[in-house]
Amino acid sequence: MRRRKNPYDEHEVHTDINVVPMLDLAWNLLLVFMIVVTASVQGISVNLPKASAAVGKVKSTTKAITITAEGTMYLDSFPVTMAELEERLRQFKAADPDFPVVVRGDEKIAYKGVIEVLDLLQRLEISQLALVTQKLVK
Repeated sequence: MRRRKNPYDEHEVHTDINVVPMLDLAWNLLLVFMIVVTASVQGISVNLPKASAAVGKVKSTTKAITITAEGTMYLDSFPVTMAELEERLRQFKAADPDFPVVVRGDEKIAYKGVIEVLDLLQRLEISQLALVTQKLVK
């Protein structure tokens, strides 16, 4: 009786390529990229008003000013008063005169709250400004 040859014999050279580690790496890179892109702007969760076109890019130095429905203001994730906001924005402007700012106002906030922030940004001569909205669903 002839002995059958074992395809997994230890003494034989394996010439096939194992692609599983490469696929694992590609999957992990995709996951990291998705997480980094969605976390590019920090802030507090608010209900944004709708707009017909919502297009824009966010730099890594972008500062987010958020105004909640209760009127609380946040700079990135930290609660601030109007005076503290002005002081911190002055510091950022001294370090980088062209830093961008995004304003995220809850759709239920009074228009006055957003105007006060916009007036402050104008006084500080911060010209790179964006108002964040949600895309209008038709």
